[in-house]
Amino acid sequence: MGASLASHLIFLLWFFASTVSLSFFKAESNVFCNEKEKQALLSLKRGLTDPENVLSSWSDHEDCCRWEGVHCDNKTGQVTELSVNSAGGEVSSSLLELEHLNYLDLSHNNFNCTRIPSFLGSMGSLTHLDLSGANFCGLIPHQLGNLSSLRYLSLEYNPGIYVDNLRWMSGLSAIQYLILSSADLHREDDWVQIMSKFPSLSELRLSGCQLNSLNPSLGFVNFTSVTSLDLSSNNFNHEIPNWFSNLSTSLSALELDSASLKGEIPPSIFNYQKLEYLILDDNYQLTGTIPESIGQIQHLRFLDLNDNSISGSIPSSIGNLSSMEILFLHHNKLNGTVPKSLGLLSSLVSLGIYDNSLTGTLGEEHFSKLLHLKELGISHNAHLFLNVNSNWVPPFQLTEALMSSCKVGPKFPTWLQTQRFLRVLDMSKTEISDKVPSWFWNWTSNIETINLSNNHIEGDVSDVLLNSSVLNLRSNQFKGQMPQISANVKELNIADNLLSGPISTFMCQKKNRENELEVLDASNNHLFGELSHCWRYWESLKHLNLGSNSLIGRIPNSMGSLANLISLRLQNNTISGEIPSSLKNCLQIEFIDMGENHLLGTIPLWIGEMTSLLIFRLRSNEFKGHIPQQICQLTHLRVLDLANNSLSGPIPKCLKNISAMAFPDPDIVTFSYGKFGFDYDFVYDGNNLMLVPKGHKLEYEKNLAFVKSIDLSCNNLNGSIPTEISVLFELNFLNLSENHLMGNIPEKFGSMKQLESVDLSRNNLSGEIPPSMSNLTFLSYLDLSYNNLSGRIPSSTQLQSFDAARYIGNPQLCGDPLPKKCTIEEESLNRSRIGKTDDDSEISSFYISMAVGFIASFWAVCGALFFNRTWRHTYFRFLDGTKDWLLEKLCSCNLSKWKASS
Repeated sequence: MGASLASHLIFLLWFFASTVSLSFFKAESNVFCNEKEKQALLSLKRGLTDPENVLSSWSDHEDCCRWEGVHCDNKTGQVTELSVNSAGGEVSSSLLELEHLNYLDLSHNNFNCTRIPSFLGSMGSLTHLDLSGANFCGLIPHQLGNLSSLRYLSLEYNPGIYVDNLRWMSGLSAIQYLILSSADLHREDDWVQIMSKFPSLSELRLSGCQLNSLNPSLGFVNFTSVTSLDLSSNNFNHEIPNWFSNLSTSLSALELDSASLKGEIPPSIFNYQKLEYLILDDNYQLTGTIPESIGQIQHLRFLDLNDNSISGSIPSSIGNLSSMEILFLHHNKLNGTVPKSLGLLSSLVSLGIYDNSLTGTLGEEHFSKLLHLKELGISHNAHLFLNVNSNWVPPFQLTEALMSSCKVGPKFPTWLQTQRFLRVLDMSKTEISDKVPSWFWNWTSNIETINLSNNHIEGDVSDVLLNSSVLNLRSNQFKGQMPQISANVKELNIADNLLSGPISTFMCQKKNRENELEVLDASNNHLFGELSHCWRYWESLKHLNLGSNSLIGRIPNSMGSLANLISLRLQNNTISGEIPSSLKNCLQIEFIDMGENHLLGTIPLWIGEMTSLLIFRLRSNEFKGHIPQQICQLTHLRVLDLANNSLSGPIPKCLKNISAMAFPDPDIVTFSYGKFGFDYDFVYDGNNLMLVPKGHKLEYEKNLAFVKSIDLSCNNLNGSIPTEISVLFELNFLNLSENHLMGNIPEKFGSMKQLESVDLSRNNLSGEIPPSMSNLTFLSYLDLSYNNLSGRIPSSTQLQSFDAARYIGNPQLCGDPLPKKCTIEEESLNRSRIGKTDDDSEISSFYISMAVGFIASFWAVCGALFFNRTWRHTYFRFLDGTKDWLLEKLCSCNLSKWKASS
């Protein structure tokens, strides 16, 4: 009986559930969208552009509740949610017909910098409004403050929008999520007080809003309901205020990165025990230490303090942060040893402690439980030693390992071969002095970027096939012939090694013909032979450096096929012949260095067509003829070095047209190439340059971008130094020594106030040293010796600071620092000629102006009297009358005196 009753009950329940379900689906199937709202949506569509056909389902013949992005109430059929993305055009006011719409998403559209429609403030049912990334511009309409039911408002990523004030926001009484990032809010000074009055505010994002104050004078701010606060990318330029200690105890995310904060990080920041994200990076003036109390934030998953000035040691309590996934402490001033408790962070994925002053040993215990570690950055801690056993098997599988400029050697680390997913490996400057292991090259086949430069790694690479996209093997002891490369290789820097063999074998090898190589630097090796004729297989090359080898022969015409070439360096070889005209096809070239060879002929006239050229160095060759005027067309040229050739003729006056040497740079020129790991630059550093700016050779690398130099020394140039070069106001180094130049040093030579080095020695220059040279306050090297200069050396801090040897060989030159004192005649000559300073010139101009004014006034009066008879008679009658009056007064005065005396 009981069983039968239970069976009946189960049946009845099943029947009831089935009936309800059927009625539900029946009701749902009979619900259609409201016709009025459908027409409103079609009106909206007509005003929009739809390049990606996201509105293709919006048809008059279809139920609008089934349209893409439209959601209706299951019972009434009225539209409650609307999402339109990837469209453009204009937002129609027909949206007002959607009276029950509570969710509106118009994000990620392109509304062509039109204003946010003010009628949106009349859609009183809205609880969710997302206009982010929609390319709106102009004033945010105050009418949005009427949306008293709104809980979510996002206007971020519309960089053209702004507010005149925020008082209208007081009407948003229900707001919980307020996202205004990239809107311009700088006109509202009281934004903190206004935002703190929202009783339910949970998330506030004001990144990049041009805010300039956190109102540090406020003692208390009521952000007690806020769980996520983003004020990053603003310009506060003051300390973190005390009111940050009053934030919600439920705070889970605090982002203050790139906010120009300074001073010490308040310890209270580390007291929010529910924090999951704490991001304070990129505030260079932010100081202080990481307190031990940080270990209490047990939910912390993301801690980013990089690019600050934080000092002290890493606290051992950091090992308590078992939820930590990202730990970025790099680019600070941290010191001391790394705590072994770091090895307890079992959730850690990315660790960045590079660019600090950490010391001591990193051993196996530091990594014992880092099972999920993918990115390891310990570079640039010169006294940090990675010391593990040769048979160590790490618990992790890395994708990036950055260990540059800390001690890893002397043995090659064998634990690397356990890493199967590594994509970036940097072990440059790690004191490895060992033979590369036999497994290494095959193991690297899947690694994208490898940097082993500046070590003492040995090995024969003749039979090695390189497959990584970027390889920097510079400054080691690799030997044998050039390695083979696959089509994956984009950059190969194998300079400063012991490679030998003919370069043509590498260039013409069949396996290398399918290459996509963009950078090849094999300089400073022992490669020999002629440059090959296989350059047509290397058309992807952008940077080529084969300098300082033993290459011979001519530059082949096929090099002109390198249309993408940016830098060409063949310096310090034994290359001969003329520069082939085919190179004029390399119109993108910026850097040419063919110095220290046996090139001959004349400098080609077509060089003027290489308008992108920044560096042009043909030093120490056998070029003859004149310096072509076409060089003056290279307006971007920064370094011109034609020294030690047999060039003749005058220095071109048109050098004044090289505007890069005359005007400050609008942008800093860089020669870097490539990107590598975290925010770590992998710079192609092959664009170093040997110059002779101060009497001896200097190699410029990273600071090459700031050099502007002309070196025409050791040639047969004649004529005078053109006065026109005095307009090269940005020139740093000028060397015209050991030529046959005559005449005076240009009077305005001192206008080139950026000059640091001037060498005019061993010419036939005459006359006085122009007084304007005393304006060269940056001058640290000067040589005027062995000319025919005369007179007194102008007085200045700079000119008297040089050794007398810089002036010898000028018998008629006198004054400090020469032992020869100036005679009275020379002093007089100096005062009358050299002593004409700018002040003297101004005084002379004053008297000349007075004289001209007097002459003009005199002839204005006398000329009028001479040519106008009536004026002349009137004037002389006036003079006669004045004379008679004076005589009468004089006689009367004398008569009175006579009577008084008698």
